[in-house]
Amino acid sequence: MNASMSIWSLVINAGLVVQLVMLGLLSMSVMSWVVVIQKWLVLNDAENEVSSFEKRFWSGMDLSQLFRESTGKQKGGAVIGLENLFRSGFKEFTRLRQQPGIDSEAVMEGAQRAMRVALSREEKVLEKHLSLLATVSSVSPYIGLFGTVWGIMNSFINLASSQSQASINVVAPGIAEALIATAMGLFAAIPALMFYNRYASQLDSVLHSYYTFVDEFTSILHRQAHSKRIQESG
Repeated sequence: MNASMSIWSLVINAGLVVQLVMLGLLSMSVMSWVVVIQKWLVLNDAENEVSSFEKRFWSGMDLSQLFRESTGKQKGGAVIGLENLFRSGFKEFTRLRQQPGIDSEAVMEGAQRAMRVALSREEKVLEKHLSLLATVSSVSPYIGLFGTVWGIMNSFINLASSQSQASINVVAPGIAEALIATAMGLFAAIPALMFYNRYASQLDSVLHSYYTFVDEFTSILHRQAHSKRIQESG
């Protein structure tokens, strides 16, 4: 308890610049933890959705039936990830296919364009605020170091202008409060760096699944588009 009270008193009695540094680091730490929780929810939902939708898609279910189910879910606002990519591509594919006289390559280009737009939006959602963790992890130690240097510098300036005899008791409080800034910088930076690396890996895995699905689904639609043209020519 005494150590806790001692640290708190050092923070309260610190110089204005060091206090501002500590406040800034505390704010950055809080923001990074908010992002950590948010990205944990978003990326875990994305991974679960990939696994769930791939099972349904490759189960042999008719694509039209899968699209109808997806449309029903969209009314509840629950279509994300692979299902959103599928719905965007299949909707455009079906719409263009129903137009008379349109070439199969034009149909495919339209479907691919719709999936690329949906993919870009999904990627933007997954990456949102992730850069904040990278910023906190790289900047916080330097901000803390600045507070430390400033605090130690002021301690020695005050020591030089003091009329009392120089001793460790005179400079210790100032140096201690300065080192707290370094500790807070590391406290903010280390978790942010750890979670950024973890989430960046998760993000790459999810996006790889998205891009792979787009390629595979494009091949399926390509076969359907050309099979219809062969039937019509036959």
